[in-house]
Order: sequence, then structure tokens, then C-alpha cells
Amino acid sequence: MSTSQTAEHSELKRSLSHGQMTMIAMGLALGTGLFLGSGAAIGIAGPGVIISYAIGSLIAAIIVACAGEMAIRHPVPGGFGTISTRYLNPYAGYLGRWAYWAATVPLAGAELIAVGEYMGYWYPHVDLWVWAVIFGVMIVMLNIISVRSFGSTETILSAIKVGAVLLFIVIGGIFVIFGLPGQGAHGVEYLTNDGGFLPNGVSSIWVSMAVVMFSFGGIEMISLSAAEAKDPDRSVSTSVKGMIVRLSSFYVLSMLVILCLVPWRQAAESGKALTASPFVTVFSQVGIPGAAGIINFVVFIAALSGANAALYAATRLLHALAQDGMAPRALAKTSKTGVPVGALTVSSVGVVVAIVLALGGLKNIFALFMGLVTLSILIVWVMILLTYLSFKKMHPVADGFQVLGGRVTACIALAGVLATFAAMFVVDDTTLNSVLFGLGFFALITVAYFVVAKRNGGFKAADLEALAQQEEDTKA
Repeated sequence: MSTSQTAEHSELKRSLSHGQMTMIAMGLALGTGLFLGSGAAIGIAGPGVIISYAIGSLIAAIIVACAGEMAIRHPVPGGFGTISTRYLNPYAGYLGRWAYWAATVPLAGAELIAVGEYMGYWYPHVDLWVWAVIFGVMIVMLNIISVRSFGSTETILSAIKVGAVLLFIVIGGIFVIFGLPGQGAHGVEYLTNDGGFLPNGVSSIWVSMAVVMFSFGGIEMISLSAAEAKDPDRSVSTSVKGMIVRLSSFYVLSMLVILCLVPWRQAAESGKALTASPFVTVFSQVGIPGAAGIINFVVFIAALSGANAALYAATRLLHALAQDGMAPRALAKTSKTGVPVGALTVSSVGVVVAIVLALGGLKNIFALFMGLVTLSILIVWVMILLTYLSFKKMHPVADGFQVLGGRVTACIALAGVLATFAAMFVVDDTTLNSVLFGLGFFALITVAYFVVAKRNGGFKAADLEALAQQEEDTKA
């Protein structure tokens, strides 16, 4: 096979619209972290978790803006990892991409197990593994057929979640402010009548960030999917702005509604079980017929969408690593439709492992994996922000979209990410064990990096200027 043919079969296809890019990122950022994980955060900070989510939304918005500004200039395979290789060093690009892969692979499997649990609500006599296999095959096929089929499906799934959250906020807001005939307005008494707004002290806001930030994992998908956008400049800019607005409103308003309608201790208790959610509790409390079934459908869609998007992200990361020689070269090959089938196959192993663990009797997969996934995401965010600081030195002024405040704003977000990392050591023993395991994993892949780098005579930084010129040629 000639060099040109090899290149042709390792390139991704530009098939994603700007609307699909926004929804793909929302597919991860608006998922089970909000619908299920919020219960644990409420248990730590009480009503004060509203502040935690507001801070988290601000940090996430800055990160997605920084990643977006860089992606507009460099819409390349591997996204933030490839850009880190250029503006920091090859090790940074290697660590960032492997960290994200380490987060998305188990996340895809865990979300798939949740899908099976939710199907059990309607079909309690069907074994969990049956649903896991059915929907596991489905998301793999959606990812393997073409990028366009993945984007279309993820857009539909994410739209359902966005619509459900908006409906929840509107209906909940009506109950809080106006009430219903024969039922007065709930008001905001629940925010302060059980130990005050901060029943566990001011420090609980900081500690809860270790749980809250798990919900925002996925915002960096905008950087990854830029390489497959039809119009990167417009798509990334539109997606970033849309993400910032939705992040700042959905999470904070959802928490406000929940904590106005349900006592915070009850909301926290409802979030302890995998199949329960503070959202279900709210609709059950206000007496809406069929509320449990409706919300079960929503969280089912959230989990399915999360598994779909996580598998997509893991595949693209492994494909980019292979292109840079940081993973086996064979994984860089793509099908005629532009899908990296080898990388997809390897990344699907996480789905299989999660199913095996669940069938072996392992309980609370989300709780066990949350710490590892959060640690990996925090490492990714640190790399994005450090890369942005270096990027702005070389490109202080952007032609189009740019982050308000530039490097100063990025430093604020970096401080928030580091504070969250510190909180992971004190939140609980399960999280601490996950963090220690994760740090051991990253130490291992660091050793592997330097061993391989020495054997190969070092890794060369990706030639982003050449890739940028290629993008201009494509547009022309």
C-alpha cells in the first residue's frame, strides 16, 4: 500500500454539523453525573451544593472556552492531546490523551450497566446481561457504521435529555413560585429550615466539588470532534457558546428546583441507589401521574447517550495516539467511511469488562469508578489549561472566538481544578482508594512512555502548522 493510500485510510471524515458537535459534548456533560451523581453531592453540602454547581459551571465554561479557542485554530485529530504535544511537549499530549481514554473506557461500560438497570424497571425478570449485550452491540454498531450515523443518533438522544431538563426546570419552577390549584407555592423554605443553607459548614462546598465536577466530564469533546466537523470555525464557536449557556443554567437551576421542592436530606438519600435519582423524588413528591416511569425513561436515555458518546471519545483518543506512535500503529487505520475500527474494537473492551464485573456481583459501579473517572478528567483539564497558557503566548490575539480574560481566566480555572483534586483526598475512603489506584495507573503509563520513547529515539511533536495548512486546502 502506498504512502498516500495509508494516509487516506487513517484520516477521519468531516461529517459533523455544528449542531451535532454541541449535542455530542452535551451527551457526556449532561448525563448520569447530573441525574444520579447529584444525590451524593447534596449529601455533602446540603442546599449549599447550589454554590458548588455554580462554581463548577464557571470552571467548566472556562475550560470549554479554552479548548474551543485552540480547536478553532487547530481542528486536528486528537484534539487537546495533539495540541498539547505541540505547545507543551510530547509527554503532555501522551498523558492527556491516555488520561481521557482511561476515563471514557470504563465510563462507557458503567453507563451501559446503568442502561440495563433502567430496563429492569420495566422488565424485572430479564437478566441484566441481556440488556447490556443488546445495547452494547447497538452502540458499537452505531459507532462503526459511520460518523454521520453516530452524530445523528447522539443528537436525538441528547435532545431528549435537554428537553427533559428544561421541562423539569419549568414545571419545578411553577411549583416553587406559583403552585397549583389547591396546592400553594412551595417557596424556598427547604433551603434553610434544616440546619441552614450550609448545614455542614462552608468547607462542604469545597469537598463536594470532588463529586460535582464528575458531572462536567465530557465538555472537552468539542476539541476532539473538531477534526470531524464540516465547518470547524463556525461549528466550534457555536458549540462553545451553546455549552457555556447550557452549563451555567441547567445544573444550577436543576439543583435549585430540587432543593426547593424536596428536603435536602431526602434528596441525598434518594441518590444513594443506582436506580434512584433526586429528579424522580421531586416528581413523586409533587404527585405527577406516572412520574417514576417518565423519569426512568429519561435517565435510561441519559445513560445510553453517555455510553455512546464515551465510546466515541475513547475511540478517537486511541486513534490519535496511534497516529503519533504512542499506541500501536495499526489502530490508526480507518474504514472507507472514516471510522477507526481497530481503535473502536480495543476501546469496546471497557464495555465487556464492566459487564463481567457486574455479572460477578460487583455493586455500585458508578461509585467505584467515579473517583477514577474524575481523577482522569481533572488531569485532562489541567493539560488543557496549561496548553492554553502556552498557546496564548504564541497567539495572544485570535481572529474569531477567544476567551474573555485570556490567560488570567485560564489561571482561575486551573486553581479551581487543583482545589478539586485536593478535595478528592478527603471526600471519602472509596474516592481516596480510586485516586490512589488512578495515580498508580498513570505512574505505570509514564514509565511505559519513557521506555518506548527511548527505544524509538524520542517522540516528535505533531506538526500542527502543516495540519492547519491541510485544513485550509480542504476548505478551498
